Amino acid sequence: MSTLKLSLLQQPLVWLDGEANLAHFDGLLGSLTGRDLIVLPEMFTTGFAMQAPDRALPESRVIEWLHQWATRLDAMIGGSVALTTEKGAVNRFLLVEPQGKVHFYDKRHLFRMAGEHNYYVAGKCREIVEWRGWRILPQVCYDLRFPVWSRNQQDYDLALYVANWPATRNLHWSALLTARAIENQAYVAGCNRVGNDDYGHHYTGDSTIINPQGEDLARAEPGASVVITAELSLEALQQYREAFPAWRDADIFSHQE
Repeated sequence: MSTLKLSLLQQPLVWLDGEANLAHFDGLLGSLTGRDLIVLPEMFTTGFAMQAPDRALPESRVIEWLHQWATRLDAMIGGSVALTTEKGAVNRFLLVEPQGKVHFYDKRHLFRMAGEHNYYVAGKCREIVEWRGWRILPQVCYDLRFPVWSRNQQDYDLALYVANWPATRNLHWSALLTARAIENQAYVAGCNRVGNDDYGHHYTGDSTIINPQGEDLARAEPGASVVITAELSLEALQQYREAFPAWRDADIFSHQE
């Protein structure tokens, strides 16, 4: 399809209470008909807690819940969750299709300033998800600061960032999202939480959907519990890349796995 209707849920999170968070999102998702892709924040079942893997819902419960909503809304739906796996605890971005297919990406860059690297195992693989004719790159929070990891090798059309990005650095969040869109000539969407966590951090969200020229298609009111939506055009993206083919002059380098 040439268009993709995308919604981001900028919402507060209940600290380490998975069922309470799912119930909160239950109250919002029912009205989101006619979307193709719905995105929740980073660690949407727990908040950004280092002890989250020990208190998190089982992956099967989260996937079942996502699948139920994906089926009901006929949309892909996802966000990141803290999980315990065979390789250790991970911060995993799950994306579930209505038919039940599950895609996932494990956060590569762990936020050492909060000690995340001491509690979680870093992902090693960059993933591209194909959905309704679109190629989507899932990323998580701190990944945003590392442009090589999100380097567009003409393999994606939309980069998705989910986050628990504190208000003290919201300028960085907004500037880097815009930069990723411009430099990669791709749509970029950043879904951040709002409210306060038990570490005393405050979040204003500043969730946004940006076009390949760095222009906002939708931006959430700071601090508000809202859903923002935009319709993305694959035709417009392709026309822009053809009219301004800066990607043809990109340096040849890539991330190291």
